[in-house]
Amino acid sequence: MKHVAVLMGGWSSEREVSIKSGRACAQSLKHQGFGVTELHVTPTITKDLQEIRPDVALNALHGPIGEDGRIQGLLELLGIPYTHSGVLASALAMNKAKAKEVMQASGIAVADGKVMCRFDLAREHVLSVPYVVKPVAEGSSFGVTVVTDPNVPPPDHIAGADWPYGNDVLVERYISGIELTCAVMGDKALDVMEIKPISSVVADYNSKTKTFRDYKYGQEFYDYHAKYDKGAAIHEIPADIDWDVYSKIQEWALIAHKAIGCRGVTRTDFRYDNTPAGTGEIVALEINTQPGMTETSLVPEIAAHAGISFDELVRWMLDDASQNR
Repeated sequence: MKHVAVLMGGWSSEREVSIKSGRACAQSLKHQGFGVTELHVTPTITKDLQEIRPDVALNALHGPIGEDGRIQGLLELLGIPYTHSGVLASALAMNKAKAKEVMQASGIAVADGKVMCRFDLAREHVLSVPYVVKPVAEGSSFGVTVVTDPNVPPPDHIAGADWPYGNDVLVERYISGIELTCAVMGDKALDVMEIKPISSVVADYNSKTKTFRDYKYGQEFYDYHAKYDKGAAIHEIPADIDWDVYSKIQEWALIAHKAIGCRGVTRTDFRYDNTPAGTGEIVALEINTQPGMTETSLVPEIAAHAGISFDELVRWMLDDASQNR
């Protein structure tokens, strides 16, 4: 059987999530009989890969370095086949503003917005409230702020000396409604999931019956807590939305995957304004080329709904690995 290096960790804000994803994938591969090295990525990664000489790399890194084309370029130079998207697609998808430009040019609706210097943003409201501020190249909702009150000054922490996400930020119009996501596996769009963050997990979640009561949607967006804390969000699949909306999201997820040049598995996130007085609009927010593989991650759950087990998903990603991606 092949010797697989599972790349995990790194030094981005998403390090801990990456370790969880990597360990889950490594455990699956070991269960399937592969030789596995769990490789925690540090600045010595080139030497480490040359020493262990894997047949293939399963990339479980998240965020900068592992998801923005840099580790992909290194694997190309070392001649090691790897999973997920290649150098160009990874770099493009990681930059939310550039990815939006490609999606919009491909006929996909995106939220109105612009890239700004974080210091200029902190001086005055640059869009009508409500609006969203997010780092241009981060994941897992790190650094995301929803501005909801026009009578309160813009968030000054974004201009602070301890802001770790770079000087450029993306400012977008806030889209009311619900959060939807769709995974693409190869050349096929899977089902659409609605994500419902819960504001009061302790009060609402019954661990014995594994059910929620009196839903309280206190979250303004699908934040880090809702993504990774067990029971912090309800995942409804298939999403309970009209079929024309459902099929449009599947269509756009596949178009985004192909237009950006992605490979393997991706996940594209959307907002749908289904509020009573809303516009009914659907907008794409971003595409994720390295979806999480933790116990609360969305892609494994979407795949399971399609009849694809976690082991089968991991094996498929490995079988899909190549160079020149």
